[in-house]
Amino acid sequence: MMTKDDVLSRIEEENIDFLRLQFTDILGTVKNVSIPAHQAEKAFGDGIYFDGSSIEGFVRIQESDMRLNPDPDTFAILPWRSRREDGTVSARLICNVIDTSTGEPFTGDPRTVLQRAIAKANEMGFEMNAGPEPEFFVFEKDEDGRATTETHDAGGYFDLGPKDLAQEIRAEIIYMLEAMGFEVEASHHEVAPGQHEIDFKYADALTTADNIATFRSVVRAVSELHDVHATFMPKPISGINGSGMHTHISLFRDGENAFHEESDEFGLSETAYSFLAGILDHAPAITAICNPTVNSYKRLVPGYEAPIYVAWSDVNRSALVRKPAARGPAASRIELRSPDPSCNPYLALAVMLQAGLDGIERDLEAPDPVRENIYDFTEADREERGIETLPSTLGQAVAALKEDDVILDALGDHISEKYIQAKTQEYTEFLASVSGWELDRYLETF
Repeated sequence: MMTKDDVLSRIEEENIDFLRLQFTDILGTVKNVSIPAHQAEKAFGDGIYFDGSSIEGFVRIQESDMRLNPDPDTFAILPWRSRREDGTVSARLICNVIDTSTGEPFTGDPRTVLQRAIAKANEMGFEMNAGPEPEFFVFEKDEDGRATTETHDAGGYFDLGPKDLAQEIRAEIIYMLEAMGFEVEASHHEVAPGQHEIDFKYADALTTADNIATFRSVVRAVSELHDVHATFMPKPISGINGSGMHTHISLFRDGENAFHEESDEFGLSETAYSFLAGILDHAPAITAICNPTVNSYKRLVPGYEAPIYVAWSDVNRSALVRKPAARGPAASRIELRSPDPSCNPYLALAVMLQAGLDGIERDLEAPDPVRENIYDFTEADREERGIETLPSTLGQAVAALKEDDVILDALGDHISEKYIQAKTQEYTEFLASVSGWELDRYLETF
């Protein structure tokens, strides 16, 4: 754990010129304000003030003063910023947002929402670890420097060069991530052309959320250096796989994996089953947070490896939750396969955690695993097994969120209201828009 004094020492040792103080809005977009590094002492002591009324989902204009309090443990040099020809070096600190009217953490700060969920888990004796698997596409740019949907390569799953043309890009992303303290475990070309995945080691929930936000920034920055465009849009091209962010979850108690039970058929404890049951029970509302865009639901369709059925399994990937094959005291975990990389990582991990904790508190029992391919089931088969489907549109997901008190409580009143408002508007605008598909289909037909 780094302290304020550690950071001040690093600033001097590394000749840091600028500090980027980062936070996210409720949609998960990283925001930042840059300050000269010599202002670091002031930032840690008094915080840095900003206008919260200009940030998505924060406050009204008549209550706009917000303060950024840097978390010293998030200090990292931005490797791509140190390449500047003028020799300046920048570092970043992730911040908590403080409500200046009360001096307390701002209830509309997504990082605060996750910290509140973590505090509840701690009260119950648990610590959550999470390991994400974020996927992304790399596209070419046109002559004006704008992103296209022309994929950077034509490679497929686990392909090598020359089909995989992004090996150098991924290698440089990994170099940058490791320079910022990540432990990268693997990277590879994904199923679709131009699609890639880089996996980094699991960590506690807050660190993982910080890492996801950092990861997206690094991927985009390095891609820009190579004059290509990286996107975490869930489904940029129809007819091929979309990008997911499968998330591995486990709870620890007193340093031991609370999800592990050696004598169980699947190596899972009663705590794990209750947590899993909580995830399944709240899955529709979770979907509104973990799949937050209109485009997210173009990925959640049959036939492209994305889960749409509320069930769990140890052997197939058509279920919402999978029990990975790895077993043992450290490896027992569950994998939620529905999230996509456009989600706000702080809110996503907060609702996953709160849903699972609710399952533990209510002592919910998980259903039997489904080992068959659910995509092959008829509607009658699914009804017989009690297998429901995830919301098929953003509108349905928001409706489910409105009815789920546990997930609303996890978000808090402020973010619940602002998030539902923003997503309702987004879906309403989508319904009123006219797509290219409609023009191609109907313009000359009628």
